[in-house]
Amino acid sequence: MKKTLRLLIAILALVSTASFLRADTTPTTAKPHKTWRQKHPRRAQVNARDKKQVRNTNKDVKNGKLTQAQGSQLNKEDRQVRQEERDMASQNGGHITKQEQATLNSQENGIRKQRADEMKSDAGTTTTGQ
Repeated sequence: MKKTLRLLIAILALVSTASFLRADTTPTTAKPHKTWRQKHPRRAQVNARDKKQVRNTNKDVKNGKLTQAQGSQLNKEDRQVRQEERDMASQNGGHITKQEQATLNSQENGIRKQRADEMKSDAGTTTTGQ
């Protein structure tokens, strides 16, 4: 009877330990962590701005305010900023710091200014040529 009881206790202890270990190694927290990283406020702000800027560039190409080559170059620069944002986030546990956000926004400011300058220069050549 004592042997059976000891054996039963040992089996229960083994099963509970095994289930505890199995619970710790399952990647149940991976998805919420990934969701948090994708929706981090600073990343969301930078990515939304980048998306809007690409949309505006494409609209300006479609409306003839920019040439296809100019639009392609601006979109290429936006993709580089987006890749830099991803690289920064991967080094910081899925988020970007305030300083990195400021750096990325500064780069986007430069691209926006470049787009405006190119549209002005195209408008000047169009009116001069008429």
